[in-house]
Parts: sequence; C-alpha cells; structure tokens
Amino acid sequence: MKLPVLSCLAVLLLTGCAGEDMSDLRQFLQEAGRDSQEKLDPLPVVKAPTVFSYDPSGLADPFSPRNLRPAGSGGGPAPDMNRPREYLENFPLDGLRMVGTLKRGGQLVALVRTPDNAIYQVRVGSRIGQNFGVVTAISDTAIQIRETVQDGVGDWIQTTASLSLQE
Repeated sequence: MKLPVLSCLAVLLLTGCAGEDMSDLRQFLQEAGRDSQEKLDPLPVVKAPTVFSYDPSGLADPFSPRNLRPAGSGGGPAPDMNRPREYLENFPLDGLRMVGTLKRGGQLVALVRTPDNAIYQVRVGSRIGQNFGVVTAISDTAIQIRETVQDGVGDWIQTTASLSLQE
C-alpha cells in the first residue's frame, strides 16, 4: 500500500521540476566562467648561485683523534686506578648520608648510611664516593671530602665536597 503512494508522489515532484525554464541558470554559468581567469605575474628571474670553493689543505682532519689539552697543559695528580676500592666508593656522594659521630680512641669517627640502609664508620683518610674521594676532616656536623675528578680537557683536578649531618 505504501509503495504505490510513494511512487506517485515521486513522479509528481519530478514533473514539477521539469517544466521550469533554466535558461537564466545556463546564461549565468557561461558568464561566470569567462571572468574566472586571473592574470598571473611573471616568474621572477633566477640568479645564478655563487660558487664556493672548499680547500681542506692545512686544516685539521675532523676524523682523526686529537688531544683536547691546550699546549703546555700538564695533567694533575691522577688517582691510583690499581688500588682496591673500599665499599663506600661504590656509591655516589648524594646517595650517602651522615647520621652521627662517635669518639673512638680520642679520634672522631663519622657514621654514614648507604642507600641500602647499612651504617658504616668513616675515619679521616677513608675512601668514599665514586670520584676517588678521601675524607680530610670530620666534625660533629659534617664530613669534609677531597675528590679527584677530570675536567673538560682531561686533566685531573681536586675538588672539595662535604656530607652534612642528616637528622
């Protein structure tokens, strides 16, 4: 029942569109197409590139190994790489914490906690940290350390660091 009604309605709608004059639409499309051509500017003239001549004679070879030390620069006091390392040299200084002091035989001994929560006694002359650190002084509030590190040109230099008491 619905199919014949819908087909009749479609036929009526299509016949209403067919009877209209479309000459004005065709005329508009013809006129609009004529004016759509835009005038383009001519392409700019391409200049010839300047030629660069590379002469590598007398320059350093970038692929050969070089010594980065400036002329006349001597190496500083290099650490002993062959000596056996102490246990506290396995940890960076920022991973170690000073947690207290003791007095043993008239000498002040510092207590240091490692990242694995073990506590070790440290005396003046003990090795500590990964930069060849040596304990130089111990007070009630801090441990003074002298480290031997390489600078930017490969020379060994000595720097100071400290571990403060952590409560």
